[in-house]
Amino acid sequence: MDASTQNDAAIQERVFAYLTDPAVHPGTLRIDTHAASVFLEGDRALKIKRAVHFPFLDYSTLEKRKAACEEEIRINRPFAPRIYRGVVAITQDPDGLLSVDGKGVPIEFAVEMSRFDEQQTLDHLSKAGPLDAKLASDIADAISVSHAIAPGADAARWIKSIPALIDSNTAGLQNGARFPASEIEDLGRTSHEIFACVRGLLEERGRSGHVRRCHGDLHLANIVLIADRPVLFDAIEFDPTIASVDVLYDLAFPLMDLLRYGQPLAANVVLNRYLGTTSVENLEGLAALALFLSMRAAIRAQVLIARLERPNADHAGSLADAHEYFKLAQSLIRPPAPRLIAIGGLSGTGKSVLARALAPFVAPQPGAVVFRSDVLRKQLFGVGETERLPADAYRREAGEQVYATLLRRANSVLAHGHSAIVDAVFAQEDERTAVAKIASELRVPLSAFFLVADLAIRQARVGHRQGDASDATPEVAALQEQYSIGSVGWTIIDASGTPEQTLEQCRSRIADKGQAI
Repeated sequence: MDASTQNDAAIQERVFAYLTDPAVHPGTLRIDTHAASVFLEGDRALKIKRAVHFPFLDYSTLEKRKAACEEEIRINRPFAPRIYRGVVAITQDPDGLLSVDGKGVPIEFAVEMSRFDEQQTLDHLSKAGPLDAKLASDIADAISVSHAIAPGADAARWIKSIPALIDSNTAGLQNGARFPASEIEDLGRTSHEIFACVRGLLEERGRSGHVRRCHGDLHLANIVLIADRPVLFDAIEFDPTIASVDVLYDLAFPLMDLLRYGQPLAANVVLNRYLGTTSVENLEGLAALALFLSMRAAIRAQVLIARLERPNADHAGSLADAHEYFKLAQSLIRPPAPRLIAIGGLSGTGKSVLARALAPFVAPQPGAVVFRSDVLRKQLFGVGETERLPADAYRREAGEQVYATLLRRANSVLAHGHSAIVDAVFAQEDERTAVAKIASELRVPLSAFFLVADLAIRQARVGHRQGDASDATPEVAALQEQYSIGSVGWTIIDASGTPEQTLEQCRSRIADKGQAI
């Protein structure tokens, strides 16, 4: 640290002491990170960049810290306008007294934010219990909106940086000999091998505009629930290069973190909702998801290892968490082969409920991508999921287009190494044959279920639906009784019981074939 930086650090200590002086700022809570100190008082939070200089950021002068504060506001306001208020100066008057946003000479600058409930960040909520599907869906929407407004970035630079990121993870994990050297080397070597396989795909995604100036640090501690809505905050401002990434790499951080916190259902919902509301080209991008997830887990592991060097660090807790992230990185980098699951049945048999319940259990993580004919039909006709379609949207020609799209997208997902679940009536033999053909051509395991239930049960279920993509009514359910389904050739499942009973029947049938799920 040079003399100038030492002087700035000394001035900062005066500022920090002032902001925590109980006579002036009673009850203020201070939180330190490697690059910033945050002071929580009442409904306000002040975040001050520390006078430090790392290879990846430079806050060594007052001018640089002011610029970084202004950049943090610029970058984060689109994500969280209710949190980020502006930049304020810590001033010193001629008598040497300090003030926040006073009339004296600025000796430090801070990002002023509206304080939120720290227990409402998603890492805390994930530790407290299961996140429900509605919240998970909202998380995906918040992320997809952030990507939609994110400006495009230099794809070639991002792709060129990936080998260095992998090597950086390897070096960070080797720090302090916390993990077996052979396992660290294996993780790094495998990551490089997978990158070599998907590099061409990533370059194509770059040309298609999928590399953008994203949040960049979207782990669960940087998403907070405010007024029951997830809000992204604390995006990377100190280096646009670090945050200029493939959108799926940005998405991989919260997906990985949800897996780490034992939230497989939420992770699967986030994945499916995001894929369902963004470019269909992201289905092909799934070929890189295992690498992205593993890299994100390795980053968290090495950050926690580095944290052990701080004074008063929670060595036991940080080391245990680092081991969990490292194990997750290892498991994610070698995903199992994908599989195809088909779920058919007349309206009201519970196909979609089963598909959503089954998806999180289907490897690779974070579970299968679900394609539902009802949702695809609404997308093809350009209406919202819960808007009713006219009768001509259900003509045979329209149905053929829906099934063709359903199977084409499932084929794409499977071909790029991820599992898929297709959910439709599948009343026609040729529709069922087409599913089997995909599995055969791609040489993936197929589990095909046809759900059945009495008409009264089906009509009751259909009649109680609210806010659902299906346009089926009790009258439609009755008309379907006249379908000539023929010999199904799929496993028949009695779906007249509870959704949990139907799920268990399907899982046990798959297990009977020696396939874990």
